Amino acid sequence: MAINSYPLKKYNYRVLIENVDVAGFSEVSGFDARIDVIEYREGTERINSPRKMPGLTKYGNVTLKWGMTASMSFYEWVQGISTGDLLEAEDRVQDIDIYLQDDSHADVASWTLINAWPCKYTAPDFNASSSEVSFESIELAFEEMRRNQ
Repeated sequence: MAINSYPLKKYNYRVLIENVDVAGFSEVSGFDARIDVIEYREGTERINSPRKMPGLTKYGNVTLKWGMTASMSFYEWVQGISTGDLLEAEDRVQDIDIYLQDDSHADVASWTLINAWPCKYTAPDFNASSSEVSFESIELAFEEMRRNQ
């Protein structure tokens, strides 16, 4: 039996915020995790290079980009944090699941962003001689990322 070794394509995916489909996104970008390197050396060690130990894990921000609609939900989320109206953590932060899908739209891989909240909102740019879709985007900071499948 041959194993299908084709890599997964990146254009079929879905995003759930607190387990709800809230929008169709044209782009999700910025996933990364990095572990700081702590270098340590004692003066009595025979070699002149430091030991390297793992330090804090840090995550880059994820950007969600979508074609602008009449919905104000993401802008209101950003505005609520900015004005202090969303003071409680349970109002401010959300868990976000991103699913990569195969050609038949079955989920084949997923990631969860834990305690995500918008740290940047970008309104569309305007150009009177362009015939393109207007895009909005938010950048999300989060505390932890999990690969589920």
